[in-house]
Amino acid sequence: MTTLTSPSFRPLYDQIKILLTQSLIAGEWRPGESIPSEIELAQRYKVSQGTVRKAIDALAADNIVVRRQGKGTFVASHAQERSTTRFLRIAPDQDVHEYPVSELVGFERERASGPSQRLLDLRAGASVYVIHRLLKFHNTPTVLDEIHLPSALFKGLDEALLRKHKGSMYGFLESHFGITMIRAEERIKAVLADHHSAELLEVPEGTPLLCVDRIAFTYGDRPVEWRRGLCVTNSYSYVNEVS
Repeated sequence: MTTLTSPSFRPLYDQIKILLTQSLIAGEWRPGESIPSEIELAQRYKVSQGTVRKAIDALAADNIVVRRQGKGTFVASHAQERSTTRFLRIAPDQDVHEYPVSELVGFERERASGPSQRLLDLRAGASVYVIHRLLKFHNTPTVLDEIHLPSALFKGLDEALLRKHKGSMYGFLESHFGITMIRAEERIKAVLADHHSAELLEVPEGTPLLCVDRIAFTYGDRPVEWRRGLCVTNSYSYVNEVS
C-alpha cells in the first residue's frame, strides 16, 4: 500500500501522476498492459477517484497511457499501430500515408564524447552504440540517421539483432530492452551534404539537407537516445502539429 506521507506544493493529482510514473519506471506495468482501474488506484493511494482520473488524464496527454473506451487504460506502446509513426515527422508532399523501409548501413560501439556524452547525461568514459541507417520511401534514400544509445541500457544490442528487426526502431528498443520513448526534443537547421551523406542519400555533394537533432526521453525524463537525421526534402517535408 502506497500513501502520501508528506506535504508538497504540487497539486494532489500531480503527486499521483508522479507515483504512477514511478511504478512504470519500476516495471510494475509493461507497455501494452492495462493499469488498475481508477477505483483500485484511488484505494491504493487513499485519494478520491476524481484525483486519480486527473492524474491519468495528465499521463494520457503526455502519451504515457492510452484510454480505450469500455476496456480500460493501457500503458502506451510503440508496438501499437498509432505509435509507429508518432516520432516520424518526414512526410511526402503529396500527403500520402507511407512508412519508410529502414536499411542498416553501420553499427559500432565507441566511447561517448562531445554531444552524445552531454545530451545523454553520461559519465566520462561511458560507451554508446552508434547506429547508422537509411530510411527509404519507395526505395529512394530520404533520411540518413546517426543514432546514439547508452550501451549500459541496451546490453546485448548487436548488428545481427538490428538486421533481423523490421519496423519501428522505438518498437524494437521497447520489445527487446524494455525502454519506452515517451517524448522527444528536436532542433532543426539547414546544412549541406558532405561527401559521405551525399553518397548514401544519392544526391550531389553540397545539396541542401534538413538536419534534425533529436533527444528522446523515457519515464522520469531520462534521455536515452540522441540522433541526427539528415533529410532530403525535394519531395518531402518536416510536418509538425502545434497546439
